[in-house]
Amino acid sequence: MSDEQKSGSNRTTLAAREQEAPSRIDRRRFFHGAAALTVGTLSAPAALAQVTAPQGAAAAVAKTTNDQLEAQTRRALRWAGPAPADWVRPRAGADHNVVIVGGGQSGIALAYGLRRKGVGRVDVIDQAAAGQAGIWRTIARMHQLRTPKTMQGPEQGNVALGFRAWFETLNGPEAFDALDRIPRLVWADYLTWFQQTTDAKVRYGTRLLEIEPQGDLLRLHLETDGAQRVETTRKLVLANGYAGAGGPNVPAFIRALPKNVWTHTAAPLPLETFKGKVIAVVGAGASAFDAAAVALESGAAEVHLFSRRAYIDYQAPAPTTPPPQPAAPVDRGYANVLELTYELPDVVRWRNYILGERRVASVPLDSLQRAVAFKGFHIHLNTSLENVAMASNGKITAKAGKKTLRFDHLIAGTGYRIDLPLQPELKRIHEHIALWRDRFKPAPGEESEAGASRPYLGAGFEFLPRAATGAEYLRNIHCFNLAAGLSFGIPVGDVPSTVDHPRLVSAVARDLYVEAVDVEANQRFIKLPQVAPNSAPYERAVEGGMQGAARPAA
Repeated sequence: MSDEQKSGSNRTTLAAREQEAPSRIDRRRFFHGAAALTVGTLSAPAALAQVTAPQGAAAAVAKTTNDQLEAQTRRALRWAGPAPADWVRPRAGADHNVVIVGGGQSGIALAYGLRRKGVGRVDVIDQAAAGQAGIWRTIARMHQLRTPKTMQGPEQGNVALGFRAWFETLNGPEAFDALDRIPRLVWADYLTWFQQTTDAKVRYGTRLLEIEPQGDLLRLHLETDGAQRVETTRKLVLANGYAGAGGPNVPAFIRALPKNVWTHTAAPLPLETFKGKVIAVVGAGASAFDAAAVALESGAAEVHLFSRRAYIDYQAPAPTTPPPQPAAPVDRGYANVLELTYELPDVVRWRNYILGERRVASVPLDSLQRAVAFKGFHIHLNTSLENVAMASNGKITAKAGKKTLRFDHLIAGTGYRIDLPLQPELKRIHEHIALWRDRFKPAPGEESEAGASRPYLGAGFEFLPRAATGAEYLRNIHCFNLAAGLSFGIPVGDVPSTVDHPRLVSAVARDLYVEAVDVEANQRFIKLPQVAPNSAPYERAVEGGMQGAARPAA
């Protein structure tokens, strides 16, 4: 088999897996699937060895690696010791100490971290069905993650629960070394294993409708299977992803079209209808290119991608020997100190944000090549669609420069918006939340309305109240979604933000701990007279006996 044939075979396998419906998998099927998923990312000899292995031998290997992983995990959990007992003092009227909204990678990792911290009565909810929380099996379309394979994950210091330990136990160190980056569906399988191993329970099919303050408690209006109820919590963590602070950004000219002819990349694409069709993609970021590739892999005859910029910025592979260049500022480009970004001065965080806002969106080279490989893929630079309308034959018509084009479906790869008033559950409270415009005034020429409307968060990701609002309850709502990006300098909710899980866990635990302090009881305890214990265990060794010494009763 030639390298080209192998590559084509791997692409076919990956493309087929893109169409798989997510479901909860049993342990045997899970580990077997995890091993199979790695084939497309290994070196040719390793891939061939796995593909051509007899079924009986493959089953034996899968059982062995399964047993090794289970034994290794049991040891790691034993060495870590049992989770501490719940030390949080009960609070009258509170159903939960913490409610986490979102059962994806952030939600389950934060639940694990809080349990290891000794924080009990933590509840995780997600509006998705079981097996569909998060993005990795649903709307994510890249073949590989866009982050380095060695980046910290949800394990929070327990390396035996990290991706590398999991992957190498199943596939061997050579297989990890052969990876470029982590395959998306392999990452999804790892997260399933992590959730099962850490026993992170999620209430699926449960939507947060509204947050209602009640003193320093929060009343959560929830809906499960059409039934509404109210539960109270002391702390709330919004780990609800990129769409959790305003939703997908959809330009007005797209919203004006009938809903059946367009889809934002934040939603599942109707791929079964794309065969032989002409598809438009608005936007030129990584998600736009991934959507274009999936459309072509699903049989679309043509895909036209429209970019307002003059060029496509892509991430070229790092050179073996980096060319000499000035050192980067210490506030940029260092993955091992990402969790310190919050500590930077406001002006530096602001300028880093507007630099990212003004730059062309960067696309991984493999995402670019995946789409360009198809003859039916066309990039339109310096082009915005105009006069977009519906024709009588049900097609979309649009002007692109001097040309009139017709499409069967339009994909909006236009990102997400941060607009707290648009988030339904924040309708009672958004006007009290401090924004960057309330705390920071940029220099002339450095203004950004988008940045000014983002929440100005505290060091534990908590909302802060605007001056004179008295809304101190906001400090009990921790915003771990895309809206936190300006304050923390990273795309919060994505893989890079896992480095900040310990920060949020510590902040929640600190608040619950300090809140429980009873100053009067502490004073009474300190003033209690000291009572000597029974001297019997050491009495015979006392020089001169116990004459004159107190001899407390047994």
